[in-house]
Amino acid sequence: MSDGSLLLYAAASSITVANAYYIHPIIATIADQFGISHAMIGIVPSLNQIALAVGIFLLLPLGDRFSNRSLVLLFSACQVVTLLVMAVSPVFWTFFVASTVMGFFTIAPYLIPAYVSKRIPLSRLGHSTAILTAGVLFGVLFARAGAGVVSEYLGWRVVYLIGAALMFLVTILLSIIMEKRRTTDSVPRKHLPYPRLILSVVTVMRTYPEILISGTIQGLGFGTFLAIWMGLGLHLTSEEMGYGTDVVGYLAALTLFNLILTPQFGKVADRIGARRARFYFTSVYVVGVTLFFFVGHNLWLLLIPIFITNTVGPSVDVTNRMTFLSQPAEVRTRLMTIYIVCMFLGGGLASWGGTVAYDLGGWQGSSGLALALAIILWSLSAITYRLKGR
Repeated sequence: MSDGSLLLYAAASSITVANAYYIHPIIATIADQFGISHAMIGIVPSLNQIALAVGIFLLLPLGDRFSNRSLVLLFSACQVVTLLVMAVSPVFWTFFVASTVMGFFTIAPYLIPAYVSKRIPLSRLGHSTAILTAGVLFGVLFARAGAGVVSEYLGWRVVYLIGAALMFLVTILLSIIMEKRRTTDSVPRKHLPYPRLILSVVTVMRTYPEILISGTIQGLGFGTFLAIWMGLGLHLTSEEMGYGTDVVGYLAALTLFNLILTPQFGKVADRIGARRARFYFTSVYVVGVTLFFFVGHNLWLLLIPIFITNTVGPSVDVTNRMTFLSQPAEVRTRLMTIYIVCMFLGGGLASWGGTVAYDLGGWQGSSGLALALAIILWSLSAITYRLKGR
């Protein structure tokens, strides 16, 4: 697979992932629109992430049984519908339910890495994974920066209308570029009945126990990221700070540097080993998260920890994935299932936790929660590096 093809898959992943992040800069605006508290609006991104974890567990293993192409197209089309419902929701509960259902169907960005890993040599795994991760990062950048600006000038509903239109285009793109499953891609596991296929995830987890460590580290990292950005969305638009949603979006634009740096860090991980690179990256990450606690009331100083965490955080994800995407092709989708379930369970709990922490302790509450999560993930990275080395 060429880098050009990888970029197309990265672009598709980017737009699909963006759907979950539009709410970050506009969370306070939506809460005001529906007349609900900050703690209550926090359940929207929280249940979206938890529903995604459930969807991953129930749907992603089907990638080892059915055509990845068919699954991706079906669930991408479902996302188009849910985004339209969110855009026109007259009451909070309609918006909330549509967001949760959308999360359940968001499996395309997690089928694609397994699909791509079967079409590249092992020597390019870090580089290719990093390109796909950079696409996801751009989706997060696009969602947070674009949603803030669009909402400020056109209203938050237009954000979701644009999201639905982009998902429709992605569905068409993927129908063109994804190959139909070849006979040689078939594996014996595809003949398992669905209940046994789901239960086989437990067997895979027992056979490759390190996936739980990598998944937990990513869950903590993703949770740290969401706790920070849920807090920032509420903090910067509060009366104390007085900024608009567009400013939150402009801060998110710092993610742009990741598009250049993450593939380079992926090459570093190829050279020195995934676990060693992960330990180095998480060490820097903790430093960045610590700074949030002290500089939260100065917009310009906030740029420093945002840059640090945005730079190394995605590279932790790359190194986590490298620890299991080198395993046999017939189990990679189910290993990805375990990994993503851990990731989004952590993210879902932290999404709600970040808004509750802000309600209880303001910015210090949100940043304190993020720091606690970051310290735990660094400790796990240090332990696995010490025990397993590269």
